[in-house]
Amino acid sequence: MMKSYTYGQSFINAIDGYRSNQLMDQSMQNNKHGNKPLSARAIETMRPGDKVKVDTGENAGLRVTCGASGGKSFIYRYRSPETGKLTQVKIGNYPSMSLAEARLELARMKALRRDGVCIRAEIQREKARQSAKIEQEKEAAEVAAFTVRDLVDLYLTEVIEDRLVVNRRTGAQKRVPGARKPKGQAETRRTLYGDAVRTLGDRSAAEVRRKHVVEMVKDILDRGANVQAGNVLRELSAAYDYAIGLGKFDDDFANPALLAKSSLKQARVRLTSVRGKRVLSDAELKEVLAWLPGSGFSVTQKNVIRLTLWTGARTGEVCKARWSDVDLDRAVWHMRDSKNGAERYVQLPSQAVAFLRQLRLTTNTYLFPSSRTGLPIQQKSLTETKWYLRNSAKARSGTYFKPGQAWLDSIPDWSPHDLRRTVRTGLSRLGCRNEVAEAVIGHSRKGIEGTYDLHDYEPECREWLQKWADHLETLDGVC
Repeated sequence: MMKSYTYGQSFINAIDGYRSNQLMDQSMQNNKHGNKPLSARAIETMRPGDKVKVDTGENAGLRVTCGASGGKSFIYRYRSPETGKLTQVKIGNYPSMSLAEARLELARMKALRRDGVCIRAEIQREKARQSAKIEQEKEAAEVAAFTVRDLVDLYLTEVIEDRLVVNRRTGAQKRVPGARKPKGQAETRRTLYGDAVRTLGDRSAAEVRRKHVVEMVKDILDRGANVQAGNVLRELSAAYDYAIGLGKFDDDFANPALLAKSSLKQARVRLTSVRGKRVLSDAELKEVLAWLPGSGFSVTQKNVIRLTLWTGARTGEVCKARWSDVDLDRAVWHMRDSKNGAERYVQLPSQAVAFLRQLRLTTNTYLFPSSRTGLPIQQKSLTETKWYLRNSAKARSGTYFKPGQAWLDSIPDWSPHDLRRTVRTGLSRLGCRNEVAEAVIGHSRKGIEGTYDLHDYEPECREWLQKWADHLETLDGVC
């Protein structure tokens, strides 16, 4: 790297040796015409438009120019040792640099040239190095200012959520759908802001290390929220991957969330829920069916549970059901938005049809609307209500449950989702073939069976769901 030279540098001591020799840079043209060495007087009298003045002897190559504004500059003209072409470089301005100082600087430059250095090229290279350094410092500052909150917002707004794109030519706006459906968009934002942004949001994203992510995940695990911990880690890792792909970090930057995931896996930390195994026996079902009408669940929530028991559908799918998808005359529910993405037809037993005919008189667009918003009730409301029923002392202010409304504690704990598993197991107990029972609850067939057996088993599903509803009726006398 070329250093910023000053007039007191040690290499100047070598100049006296060069002055005793005839220099290759001596201008033969100057000798021929008997040009005199430059003087301060000659420089001072220069006016705009005057010819370039040149020095002679050992100072050959030093030139003085006078610009249109009257400013005077010292120039070193030489043949580049790199290209062999004539080139020149500015030494300084007169009178801020004296003639003596200019000649001293000229001697230094000539010494460098004899060592094979092209002064002009080296100056250009130094400028390029300085520009690159400034750019690197600028990029480093931008990386340092890019926080985890910025990282999360970038991922949410450019990947997960819907966004408006403006046509630069016409100004027209176009909505581009995000990677998730509206519910998934809201859930992803809640997941990342609830833990990742809350814990690491103000920290530079580039300074987050494996240990920081591991500590955050362990805090979530300490709350008993294993599934949430896994969700946060997955989404944070995806957010980092997206930012890395956009060049937001140095090339050698490693995704700290991905490293944390590897560490947690090595430590055998569970980031998923324990696979559900709870199935209600007939005796337990009988107790639940007797308790449900007077329980603390809202009327709408009770109705969701009833239809779940009759059909084996997921509670989330039941919550979102629309009347436009239900044909009571044909006793079928067209499920358009299932968890696995496949449409299917849910057969309705006669008990469910009779129940829905009565429900149709009181609701409009949705089977199970919220009394507050008119939109479908949320699946999580079932879980939240269950929590309050089990912990009535911690319920919201003003919330009161009578003894008979509290959670049923005479049987082992269960959740609304366990009812779907109970339906599937109950069908098997009644003698339903495996492939029919799987079709009833909407499980897609895998492997060769899923490739070659395309029968939808709708007649069989209708038959066995009716048998199941009849069985429930024997337990409850109402359901």
